[in-house]
Amino acid sequence: MSERSAAPGGLALVQALVNTLDVETGADSLDTPEGRGRLGIAQAELAEARELREALRAALLAHAGHPPHRAVTPLGALLARAPLHVAVDDHDGSARLVAADTGPLLSRVAAAVAEALVAGTWNRLKACEADTCLWAYYDRSPAGRGRWCSMQVCGARAKMRRYRAKGP
Repeated sequence: MSERSAAPGGLALVQALVNTLDVETGADSLDTPEGRGRLGIAQAELAEARELREALRAALLAHAGHPPHRAVTPLGALLARAPLHVAVDDHDGSARLVAADTGPLLSRVAAAVAEALVAGTWNRLKACEADTCLWAYYDRSPAGRGRWCSMQVCGARAKMRRYRAKGP
């Protein structure tokens, strides 16, 4: 739904996973082999991928100051199952956290979240506050106070509802 550009670095994976479900229509791209293929998700990982997607959505709503959309498994509990290790570059000595196993989606997401924490970008990935949307977007606003995935769609709808609620 969003016209915003993709999140930076590994957060693009997190954003893409959360945005596999169109909350308004119920269309889930993980239902198709092509949708799963874009994220490298095997059919056997589907239930875990959906559980992870909704835990991520709840965390992104929290980044925007909103309660979870529904009861979900806490993201920390899921990510604790994905071991990370410190990789040190032999040439420049730089270090970073990487997934111990880069195949499973959970490991790739854990590494992306770790990378974003170090980069200071994790809290900028948010979920749209419109309860019919909940689309993930990267908040590039200077103050980090973006509220909607799209000002032209979700933002305009919210402002129109607020205006109509005021009455004459």
